[in-house]
Amino acid sequence: MERAAVSRGQVPRLGAWVEPGAGVRWRVWAPQHRRVEVVLYGRDGQPGASLPMTDEGGGFFFATLAGAGAGVRYKLRVDGEGPFPDPWSRSQPDGVHGPSEVVVPDFAWTDAGWKGPDPEAQVIYEVHVGTATPEGTFEALIPRLRSFKALGVTTLELMPLASFPGVRNWGYDGVDLFAPLAAYGGPQGLRRLVDAAHAEGLAVLIDAVYNHFGPDGNYLRCYSPHYFTGRHHTPWGEAVNYDGEGSAVVRQLVLSNVEMWIRDYHADGLRLDAAHAIVDDGSTHLVAELVELARASAPGRRVVIIAEDERNDTRLVHPRERGGYGLDGVWADDFHHQMRRAFAGDSEGYYRDYTGNMEDLARTLRQGWFYEGQVSQVTGHARGTPAGEVEPWRLVHCIQNHDQVGNRAHGERLGEDVSPAAFRAMSALLLLSPYTPLLFMGQEWNASTPFLYFTDHNAELGKLVTEGRRKEFAGFARFSGDTVPDPQVVETFTRSKLDWREAERPEHAGVLTLYRELLHLRATDACLKHNRRGHFDVRPTGEHGLVLERRGPRGALYVILNVRGTLKHRLPEHFKVVLWSEEPRFGGTSREAPLRSGEVWLEGPAAVVVRLTD
Repeated sequence: MERAAVSRGQVPRLGAWVEPGAGVRWRVWAPQHRRVEVVLYGRDGQPGASLPMTDEGGGFFFATLAGAGAGVRYKLRVDGEGPFPDPWSRSQPDGVHGPSEVVVPDFAWTDAGWKGPDPEAQVIYEVHVGTATPEGTFEALIPRLRSFKALGVTTLELMPLASFPGVRNWGYDGVDLFAPLAAYGGPQGLRRLVDAAHAEGLAVLIDAVYNHFGPDGNYLRCYSPHYFTGRHHTPWGEAVNYDGEGSAVVRQLVLSNVEMWIRDYHADGLRLDAAHAIVDDGSTHLVAELVELARASAPGRRVVIIAEDERNDTRLVHPRERGGYGLDGVWADDFHHQMRRAFAGDSEGYYRDYTGNMEDLARTLRQGWFYEGQVSQVTGHARGTPAGEVEPWRLVHCIQNHDQVGNRAHGERLGEDVSPAAFRAMSALLLLSPYTPLLFMGQEWNASTPFLYFTDHNAELGKLVTEGRRKEFAGFARFSGDTVPDPQVVETFTRSKLDWREAERPEHAGVLTLYRELLHLRATDACLKHNRRGHFDVRPTGEHGLVLERRGPRGALYVILNVRGTLKHRLPEHFKVVLWSEEPRFGGTSREAPLRSGEVWLEGPAAVVVRLTD
């Protein structure tokens, strides 16, 4: 069988697994190599006996260790070089440079009745496992699940879990796709978290990175040069080879990984990182293929696949029969950018493409994203397609996420750059719009702890990362390079840990109450449950205000937002105020409803929710 002729259907199982009655089996893909051996390791981390692998042809090598089972640790020696960890490893207990470990998915699941998330009614909560709790583990998150449910969250989105170098990282430098990070609790810890989340009625999405591999601990080239290609490029280095020679095996690496998260870990879906950088010129795009496989991997259970993609391209959510990829949703960051420009005044970098004026913010909310084919000032290229046919629940909006916080020089959250009143007003618009809201951990109480960029690379690479990080902000007026925190310093990581005690303090407890009430309203109000086109409208009112109208079967709900100054907005004859962001119980100072002679009067940043009555 010629390597170039191998199809996806012909790619055999790779990695290590236990076969009842046979022992541990290994298969590795190492084309252009003649000799591959399994090197067994003891618990002391020292190498022991070697097991030769049989050449099966087509670049595949196979071996069996009779009578062995889970817990066997090993590396692979290739033509006398190495030994190296297995790139298809299911567990790396000693990190990405240590021996791989054989594991079996033998967890006692209790979620047989779980049917998965409703993609039309999601409230997503983004979590970085390492900084969400003092312990930084999967198990430490379990006691928090009930509070997430009580808040009104439906879905946890876990930032990347695949093993990365060291113990401190955002996860986007992962190198072992199949191995949940040992520092977080490894395979069993993740299974316990997912099972517990389902018991609380919470779905779990896993952030998956298929557009590139990290540089540290990346041993793929030791086995084959065909994992990467020079035909395409990404902002992070070599592009993954999804459409050239040997790509059938590389695609299978991703497809098997998708299947594993859904089948073996009962994940409810994935968030695909930077899908615009998953470059594939083949007849069927990898993203479309993985969406189909993900759904087939969980019979009787709903699976949700959402992509981060900067192109504003509706093909992502169009079905396959219309030439699309069939995704359930896509991040739509234009809303975030317009809101930051309006309330915080951000104007550098990509914010140059946004005005933050009320006409543009209203247009962004009506459409779902702002750019529908206009030319970007920043790139000089047209961006986006009309989103009028895309149902709002398919577009994910936020006012904070890991990128928009962590990619700021000092990792400052939104609350550092806008007033508490502005934060409350922005939150009301986000949570009552028809789009799927995403919250970044701690947002529900306006957490003050930063979320910095942190890494734990080897000294040589770490120095380059530190220098690159400071150079990145050299052109920004408000930063000087020597004030940008060093990603490699442990304190940069520890400063980013959430302080859950903060939520009990008066200046934060009111925000938490506001979030609970807004999300309860979102889940129960008939007007807000109609989140499809034709059931809402958005229009400017005054120079610094706008009105979001949500229509239901028996009336309408208005969200009236003011950014600054004084807003006067006349209401229809019959109405009642549902809530306003400046109530004392939310941390505001207004003891009376902002009503005067049939008008809403808002002073400074604020939002009021009004229901029309008969």
